[in-house]
Amino acid sequence: MKTKQHTSAHLFQVNLYIQQALFILVIVLSITSLISPPVALLLGVIMVNVFGNPFVEFNSKAITYLLQFSVVGLGFGMNATSALSAGKEGFLLTIFSIFSTLILGTFLGKWLKTDKKTSHLISCGTAICGGSAIAAISPVIKSNDNQTSIALGVIFILNSIALFVFPFIGHQLDLSQKDFGLWCAIAIHDTSSVVGAANKYGSEALQIATTVKLARALWIIPISLLTAAIFNKKSGNTGTKIKIPYFIGLFIVAMLFNTYVPVTAIVAPYIVNIAKIGLTVTLFLIGATLNINTLKSVGVKPLLQGVFLWIFIAVLGLASILYFH
Repeated sequence: MKTKQHTSAHLFQVNLYIQQALFILVIVLSITSLISPPVALLLGVIMVNVFGNPFVEFNSKAITYLLQFSVVGLGFGMNATSALSAGKEGFLLTIFSIFSTLILGTFLGKWLKTDKKTSHLISCGTAICGGSAIAAISPVIKSNDNQTSIALGVIFILNSIALFVFPFIGHQLDLSQKDFGLWCAIAIHDTSSVVGAANKYGSEALQIATTVKLARALWIIPISLLTAAIFNKKSGNTGTKIKIPYFIGLFIVAMLFNTYVPVTAIVAPYIVNIAKIGLTVTLFLIGATLNINTLKSVGVKPLLQGVFLWIFIAVLGLASILYFH
């Protein structure tokens, strides 16, 4: 009996080492730029469903910190004047798309009879900035792990699809770099996928998309306050803490350095290159969260709500850019 147990434990350990080696191999390939961000995401999905994720306990924190580091690093490739111009152009569309998505999400949630908190998290994730918005809003409405996980699952699934679909549509419609950057910043949920899709499309698209998306992410603060007022009104709870995305401030500092401090030009290209590598690794780690159990746990109604909202904001954004912008 002891021999069998020992053999079983030994095999488990060997399998774990193999999983870890494969996982690290893909990360090394990402670092060496041998694979693109979309391929990294796809490899993450394949890896977790075929071999499992041996570093699952570190995955979430690694995604958060790597994404923030990458976004700040990309700031060293931005020009403040151009970014301000892009931010102004996307401001009205940002406001309209955020509130129209939140309102439609509320009605869709009631129509589909989706859990109220799950519905609100999906709406906020679609309207503002995906997983970051959900992470900020979930403690405000005191959602449980299941509600938060379902909302994150919906957003991550649609993000993964967007990374492949949006550049294809952009090329088919012959969108300019400027128009595509603005569109994906409005219509793709997570900053990681926005930057990944825009980077694939071109450098100008990347600059516009990153700036507009981060400006959009600042809406986490007023939407969190509004959410707290609505959800906590009955309970009378006024002690809710709002998570502020401080890394956006560092992105602005990096952009200002790149624009107004000439010596920054010496190191800026290297920092931007490292940031893009960090983004590729981030997308691999995001892919490694999308196992079959995550997909099953989402359920039909929340997924339908997420898809309807995504189509709405994508079509609205594209039509506004093509006909009114």
